[in-house]
Amino acid sequence: MRWCRSSLAAASVLLGLASHATQAQDYPSRPVTIVAPAAPGGVVDRLSRILAQRLSEAWGRQFVVEHKPGANNQLAAEYITKSAPDGYTLMVSPEVTFAVNPSLYKRLNYDPFKGFTPIAGLVIINHALLLHPSVQADSVKDLIEIARKKPGALNYGTFGAGSTGHLNMEMLQTMSGTKFTAVHYKGATPALTDVIGGHIQMMFVSVGTAVPQWQEKKVKFIAVGAAKRMELLPQMPTVAESGVPGYEAVSWFGLFGPPGMPADVVAKLNAEVRRIFADPELRKTMDREYFTPIVGTPEELTARIKADEPKWRKVIQNAGLTPQ
Repeated sequence: MRWCRSSLAAASVLLGLASHATQAQDYPSRPVTIVAPAAPGGVVDRLSRILAQRLSEAWGRQFVVEHKPGANNQLAAEYITKSAPDGYTLMVSPEVTFAVNPSLYKRLNYDPFKGFTPIAGLVIINHALLLHPSVQADSVKDLIEIARKKPGALNYGTFGAGSTGHLNMEMLQTMSGTKFTAVHYKGATPALTDVIGGHIQMMFVSVGTAVPQWQEKKVKFIAVGAAKRMELLPQMPTVAESGVPGYEAVSWFGLFGPPGMPADVVAKLNAEVRRIFADPELRKTMDREYFTPIVGTPEELTARIKADEPKWRKVIQNAGLTPQ
């Protein structure tokens, strides 16, 4: 009887291993949903659609983008963390979900560190500091001078309280000794529309979103938040070199799944994402969007989260933002 039980236990383990192997081999066998935690039209949307199209082409299965905006990515994050860990529900998310929200909210309905399966880093984006043409400033130094003379007189748009558009400006205020007035929107697009229309005076937004508006002379583009000048925009100074040493406004995005995903499915997804981002044709698309690929291992994505969380906690504390 003891031998039978041992044999049954061993058979059960082998069956489980075989099941996982089959799952990875057959994956995906049906459509996959990629959740975008933001409204259509922004960086998350564009990046999710690029990835969904390439994965659909590679594997002959439909990858569909589903938008779940709201609560600074919390709605999408909670949905993912409670989804089946089978690889058929994924999320493209910025660092805000994992490295910002823990310090911004007293209570989250998800665990930012244990509630997800990191799959692969995707891209880094730099942020552009835009002004309405009526603002009498052509540099960050000019802007700081105006703000110090009239604290709070200039309004800036964000794509939500606690968004990178908000925190980047809070960081600028803290590091430059200035004061601006925040106007919160439900996305980058409506905020940018109001900058162009002159209803607010400025904002931080992704370089890829900013450049077309700047080229059409609808806005002033006075600096980038990159640590050093961008290869694709060598003429554009950084905020750091323009009067705020050490300033850096960048965001990164990664691909995540629910907790407990099979390691072999994660490995298969990671390998395919790496292959996709190594394609020279995709790199042309990335350059047009001003995206910098950062595809690596799941462990590298986890390390990125852990490195960023203290940085944003300090920004939030220095800005005096009270957890909601």
